[in-house]
Amino acid sequence: MFDHVTLQVGDVPTSRAFYEHLLSPLGIRPQYTDGDAVGFIGNEPGSFWICPAQGSETRELHLAFSAPDRGVVQAFFAAATQAHMEVIYEPQQFPQYHENYFAAFVRDPDGHSIEAVCHEPPV
Repeated sequence: MFDHVTLQVGDVPTSRAFYEHLLSPLGIRPQYTDGDAVGFIGNEPGSFWICPAQGSETRELHLAFSAPDRGVVQAFFAAATQAHMEVIYEPQQFPQYHENYFAAFVRDPDGHSIEAVCHEPPV
C-alpha cells in the first residue's frame, strides 16, 4: 500500500468523473480538494490524488489498487467497461506473478494503466 500517489492528468473534471466511477466498487471516493487537485480516500490508509499536468512530456504510469476479493475486481472491471474504457486485460489469474494474483487492467483518459488486484485465493 502507498501513503499517497498524485497523478498529473490532462483534464481534471474528465479524470475525476472517470476515477470516481471506476474506483467506487473499491470503496475509494473523492473526499478532498486542494485548488484544482482532487484527493480520493478509501477504507485503507493512503490517498490517491489527481491534479493538472505540469509539463508537456507524457509517460505511461501504472497504478494498482488493492481489492479485498475477486468480486471487487469484477466490479471494477464492470465500472470500466460501462465507462467504455480501453481494456488491457479482463479479470483473470496471473500465475506468472503468483498463484492467487487475480486482476483486471484498463486505461484511464490519459492512457495510464490502471489495475485492481486481489491476492486472496478464490472462495
